[in-house]
Amino acid sequence: MNRYDFVLFDADNTLFDFDRAEHEALALALKEFSIPCTPETEALYVSINSGLWAMLDQGVATREWLVVERFARLTAALGVEADPAALNRTYLDRLGEQPFLLPGAEEVCRVLGEHCTLAILTNGVARAQRGRFERSALAGLIPHLFISEEVGASKPSPDFFRPVLTALGITDPRRALMVGDNLTTDIGGAAAVGLDTAWYHPAAPSSSHPNPAPTWEISRLEELIPLVLEAPEQ
Repeated sequence: MNRYDFVLFDADNTLFDFDRAEHEALALALKEFSIPCTPETEALYVSINSGLWAMLDQGVATREWLVVERFARLTAALGVEADPAALNRTYLDRLGEQPFLLPGAEEVCRVLGEHCTLAILTNGVARAQRGRFERSALAGLIPHLFISEEVGASKPSPDFFRPVLTALGITDPRRALMVGDNLTTDIGGAAAVGLDTAWYHPAAPSSSHPNPAPTWEISRLEELIPLVLEAPEQ
């Protein structure tokens, strides 16, 4: 018997190479608005965007406000005239066209999918996430995609996880594993509803004591195969 029957993946920087997708999409979007995408401009956008998403994770910002505000702040800082809402729509359209995967993602999902039910759980914007998922090799391997915008709540809230567990028919959370790179939204949120967790930390195994503490810690996605498929010790 497998250790887990369900494997729930975060999307960005867990299965999908978000950094590459963001780089490509931002350059294309800014070009359409005749705004040069220099390394300095990209670094500024990433800093603004990261800060605003941290506010969302903390529950002090809404997604609808965030996605426009990031471009309002960027264009203000650059001193250029552009409609932030229109720029955001263009960016999300271009982002949805970038289905880059991280090393090992396709193969790991192919192997695990033969033995487990797989799902993606993401806080990303549906306009972009569905486009990237449907264009990727994972579309034929992962049957379930749950996006916070559509669920009506965001990770790490239990109001996100509980409807997902119900939809997947997970009655024993001990039989499901949440895999993600974010200690707060993925690991903490999943642990709060009784799920085991695997913190994907590709730089290197942590030498410190992450908080919240994951059940497992991996630096390569391939490590999930024996972890999920080997029977637990009795």
